[in-house]
Amino acid sequence: MDVGKEKFTDSSSAETGNNNIQFYDPSKESIWTRLGVNFESFKRAPGVTGDRLVAGDLSEAEIEKIKSETPMLQAKMKKRHLTMIAVGGSIGTGLFVGSGSALKVGGPAAILIGWIIMGVMLVNVTQAIGEMSILYPLSGGFYMLANRFLDPGFAFAMGWNYFLQWAVVLPLEITVAGTTVQYWTEKVPIAVWITVFWVVIMIICLFGTLGYAEEEFWSSCLKLLIVVMFIFIGIICICGGGPTGGQYDHYIGGALWQNPGAFANGFPGVCSVFVTAAFAFSGTELVGLAASETPDPRATMPGAVKGTFWRITVIYITSLTIIGLLVPWTDERLLGGTSAAASPFVIVLDNAKIPGLNHLVNATICVSVLSIGLSCVYAGSRTLTALAETGYAPRFFTYVDKSSRPLFSVIAVLLFAPIAYVNVVAVGDTVFLWLQAISGLSVLFTWGAICLCHIRFRRAWKVQGHSLEELPFKALGGVWGSWLGLALIVIVLIAQFYVALFPVGGVSSGKERAQFFFEAYLAAPVILAFWIGGYLWKRTLPWRAEEIDLDTGRKSWLTVEEMNQYRAERKAAPLYVRIYRILFTN
Repeated sequence: MDVGKEKFTDSSSAETGNNNIQFYDPSKESIWTRLGVNFESFKRAPGVTGDRLVAGDLSEAEIEKIKSETPMLQAKMKKRHLTMIAVGGSIGTGLFVGSGSALKVGGPAAILIGWIIMGVMLVNVTQAIGEMSILYPLSGGFYMLANRFLDPGFAFAMGWNYFLQWAVVLPLEITVAGTTVQYWTEKVPIAVWITVFWVVIMIICLFGTLGYAEEEFWSSCLKLLIVVMFIFIGIICICGGGPTGGQYDHYIGGALWQNPGAFANGFPGVCSVFVTAAFAFSGTELVGLAASETPDPRATMPGAVKGTFWRITVIYITSLTIIGLLVPWTDERLLGGTSAAASPFVIVLDNAKIPGLNHLVNATICVSVLSIGLSCVYAGSRTLTALAETGYAPRFFTYVDKSSRPLFSVIAVLLFAPIAYVNVVAVGDTVFLWLQAISGLSVLFTWGAICLCHIRFRRAWKVQGHSLEELPFKALGGVWGSWLGLALIVIVLIAQFYVALFPVGGVSSGKERAQFFFEAYLAAPVILAFWIGGYLWKRTLPWRAEEIDLDTGRKSWLTVEEMNQYRAERKAAPLYVRIYRILFTN
């Protein structure tokens, strides 16, 4: 018996329950309303859809009540969407462009050390959020988990920090998109390209969750194709198989690790790479947000979570190793890393004299930047809506229309995009430095909060008499994996504090040192200010383990016996099936 399937009920039968809970059925609306392209679609959704599956031997009335606790957002995402969001969703500026500046500052060994450490940490973070999100597919993702398992005041700080992180990244990404296009022509002003990308993002946002999910799916397919293609080309070039007349028409091997060397700036250079790596991985936690918009997280989330491991090992580590072997950190085109011309991927193809592929990679960078821009709107709007639902943002941000768009929250994030226009004036560089300062460390605090949530969840689960065997998905490293992830985040924060005080290249005055420090560490006082403000406003204290609510919104009520029977049947599958499940699914 497949317990996970036989115990599920569909939402269409929920209207006949004893409590007479009425659910909104979007299928009765026109196709244009569901797509979000007519006036009717902008009207407020009259209620929850109850379309999240519930597992467990419960009465019809109990299942109906649990379904009524689902978010207002409709479950429109399919398994393929969630998988590609996890595997390719965060492949963007950080890898294609940011890796160039990291190579310049740290050297080839430093980028590998930085990305591997951050990768180990992130595997544990995604495993933790997978375990919690499958059990509690809550709108607002980790913010709602922090509100439930840690402290509402701390969650308030983390939620607003997360919203600001994405709201600030949006104009940054739009600007990078504009400079990417200028790789081909500089005749068109940057302001025109900023406008074009802003309008494109708004048009895709019109289609709501489905528009974001489909765009992420196809752009992730393109990004994965290009990166895999680059890996094969890179291996051939390292072995000396490049076109005649190019720089790689003879064996290269590890020559660049000897001259100019493996490290560009020693220990400070290694420390400087961590934040670039964190920026490159930012967005991986979006699978936790997306869990609330898929009907069966238990079936879709494990594959998405395990896909993170493969993305880190195959995509990031392999491609960065190849870049370190083919591009010297002394290459002047790497300086700054703020345009597509500074992308080491483009530099490799230019050096190899492989015609056409550099333009294909540059076009992919353009698509990647657009994809991350849409992720900004998706993540920022969902978090703002969750903040409003818990009373930490104005109530009108709870508005969700019939097309499942948190309408006013989406508009709020999109209104940050015009900040990109400051890039066209002289003061633009200064403004952007401080925008980056706000977003720089934000994602590290987010990942740390996820690890803390998992630690407190496991503690409450034990104290309140539950068994780990009840969990439909268990994090690979358990609670110790979250402790390891948290420890690595603390180490990275200490390393970044060191670099903020003693930046690579040194400083000439105390004023310059203070500026460098706040540009690198501004996110910390911002979070602290929010936390203090949240406490003074609501006067909340951290939850005790026995006080934590483990029932509201929970979608899996399977007993230990049912789960053990389910796992025993899974173990009876052929060896190749079990290996596949271990590597890619649950």
